[in-house]
Amino acid sequence: MSFLSNPYLQIARIDHWFKNVFMLPGIVMALYLDQGVWSAALLPRLILAFLLVGLIASSYYVLNEILDAETDKKHPVKCNRPVPSGRVNVKLAYFQWLALGAAGILGSLALGPAFFVSAIVLWLMGCIYNIKPIRTKDKPYLDVLSESVNNPLRLLLGWYATGTALVPPISLLFAYWMIGAFFMAVKRFAEYRHINDPVQAGEYRMSFQHYNEERLLISIIYYVAAFGLFFGIFLIRYRTELILSIPLIAAVIAWYIHIGFHYDSPVQYPEKLYKNQGLMTLLLITTIVMTALMFIDIPWLSEIFSKTPAI
Repeated sequence: MSFLSNPYLQIARIDHWFKNVFMLPGIVMALYLDQGVWSAALLPRLILAFLLVGLIASSYYVLNEILDAETDKKHPVKCNRPVPSGRVNVKLAYFQWLALGAAGILGSLALGPAFFVSAIVLWLMGCIYNIKPIRTKDKPYLDVLSESVNNPLRLLLGWYATGTALVPPISLLFAYWMIGAFFMAVKRFAEYRHINDPVQAGEYRMSFQHYNEERLLISIIYYVAAFGLFFGIFLIRYRTELILSIPLIAAVIAWYIHIGFHYDSPVQYPEKLYKNQGLMTLLLITTIVMTALMFIDIPWLSEIFSKTPAI
């Protein structure tokens, strides 16, 4: 058995740590708005933050694997996961969940109270999403919103990992939440289409007893619209230059929806999205352009979009 094929490593989903890239906008924005945090200690702080958030995320994934085992048995692909296939000891898996969470949260103390509190909230959201009687994963729309809230929480963790004492813009947090909800709703849409049986879908995921393709598509449109409104507020107030990145952001959104319609779409398994070269190329270009626009001033843009145009 190879190291990576160990079932306890598999349920920790180390390959999902790439989602910590969602911390990056928080880091970049904090560095832009509070240049006093630049120091020799910055890089070690960011590396530690990445590792700690990864541990908390793995704790979340282990709990998800344990509590979803019965329903995963009814999924054509997920039935082969370590827990539903009987390749792990459930008691050991529960210990793994608590140990990973404790390590991530206690380690967060080293990065300050704001980072520590954000880390606790991230871990608690995993419990709210998975554990009955609340278990928002089973409730339509709350399933998407409660899981995608991890996006703004990761932004907060990236923000406070820099050591800044500033508070991030609320409009940016909500925009980040809504774009995360969009990605999650497209994932639900692809899952529903892949199962291709409303009864079986409802047995696999309780929220699918309410969803259908039409309702999922309407929710996707809602989340994109909400993202656009909140992101627009953020742009006008904090960084007008980012308006130039909107065509690229729209292209990423359109491409992602396009992929969501594919049979056995990779959006069901985010860790496999890197194989879609078109999406990855577009994301890379968008990231580079947005990062550059954070530090390149274009005065005439601010004049065009100011409340009182210059005469």
